[in-house]
This record gives sequence, C-alpha cells and structure tokens, in this order.
Amino acid sequence: MRKPLIVGNWKMNNSTAESVDLAEKLKKTVKDMAGVEVVVAPPFTALGSVRDAIKGSNIKLSAQNVFWEDKGAYTGEVSPLMIRDLDCEYVIIGHSERREYFKESDEIVNKKIKAALRNKLKAIVCVGESLKEREEDKTMQVIESQIRKGLEGILNSELRTTNHEVRLVIAYEPVWAIGTGRNATPSQANEVHAYIRKLLSQIFNEDIASNIKILYGGSVKPSNSAELMSEKEIDGALVGGASLDTDSFAQIVRSACMV
Repeated sequence: MRKPLIVGNWKMNNSTAESVDLAEKLKKTVKDMAGVEVVVAPPFTALGSVRDAIKGSNIKLSAQNVFWEDKGAYTGEVSPLMIRDLDCEYVIIGHSERREYFKESDEIVNKKIKAALRNKLKAIVCVGESLKEREEDKTMQVIESQIRKGLEGILNSELRTTNHEVRLVIAYEPVWAIGTGRNATPSQANEVHAYIRKLLSQIFNEDIASNIKILYGGSVKPSNSAELMSEKEIDGALVGGASLDTDSFAQIVRSACMV
C-alpha cells in the first residue's frame, strides 16, 4: 500500500525569516501525524535555513525546480548537486507555472527528471491540461503526451532507491484549477489518476508502476482534501496557497492520515 504524501509548494513567497517561522510552526503541528509523508518546498533562498529548522522532525525538504546539468556556465540556474548539498530529498519538476511562464517543454522536463534521478533525488513531476483542453475533451491526450515524453528513456533501474522506494512521483494538476479556487471533482481527478496509473504500467514494470505515488494538485484546501483523499487512486496532494497557512496545511495532512 502506498503511503500518502502531502507536499507544500511555497512558490515565490516568504522571506528566509518567514520561511523558518512557518517551518517551525509546521514542525510542532504535524509531529504526531503518523502514516503520512510530509514535504515542504520553500524558495531556493530559504532552503538551507528551513533544512536546519526541520532537522529531527518528520518533515522532508524539496526544491521547487532544478537545472539539467550538474555544473557549468549557466548563470542563475541551480544544479541537482547544489540541491543535494542542501539535503533536499525531493524536487518539483514541470510545474504548470514553469511550463507557462518559462516555456518549459516536455523535452526540458525529461532532461530535468534524468538529472534529478542521476543525482538520487526524488522527482515530483507535474502534468495537467488547460481549461481549453479540458473543454475540448483532450485531457487524456494531453496527459499521455506529457507522461510519455517526460519519462522517455527512463529505466526501471533508475527509479529504485536502496531501501526499495521509488524515486518518481506524479502530480496531476489541472492547469485551470491552480490558484483559481476551482478544482476537479474527486471523481474527475480519480479518473485521470487511474489513466496515469495505466500509462505508468505500460512504461515501467508492474512493481515500479504500482508503487509510484500520484498526487492531486489544484486549489487543494481543508474543505475538499478529505473527499479527494478518499478516492482510490489519489495518493496525496501537491498543495499551493494552503501550504502557507499552518492550520490549513495541517488539516490537509490530517485528512491524509485518516485514509
């Protein structure tokens, strides 16, 4: 059985001091919540300080992005080696905001996933359709293209950790639901998650495919998290705005504990 995973993506919010304060509060609030994995993704400038703040807790650390080379003349980029040096276990790749504002293609996403895996990071890979694509009934077509192109050339052997975990997480984030207050219904989300699971079983062996966690993201909040988590194919959530509020994020974590 896959252990629920809740990831808080803080995006471009919070100073270092504010990030540490939030991390300290979360550490106290979620410390007794067993049966769920909790991850936070602060901005790059706060990763080191948040790492120190959550040390010894049940919270793990993620970066929000990564470059596909380990080092070199790439001004302004952050390499997987630098992320590993900050004790990050996870990295978010291909978020819809990266795809939209920075024109990240599936090919770029693929290169970043390979860089993360090469450096023993766990990749949280985001996929999702726009409102136009949803209305034109192209959701599954878009998802399949993003999954197959994003995971092209990745081997089963690259995904296993030494303790038999899997280094790949998929986050389904319908673009039309991110930051809009709208969200896919639990049944809509579950349907897409089931389709993603089917695709994964075609790409990887059954042992790997069945252990890849598939998260839902897109205006996840305390009022809808329990219903979403109750769906069979939803293994957790990638949380945006609600992760910036200690009580809201804790409630979402708690809903995953109750599954």
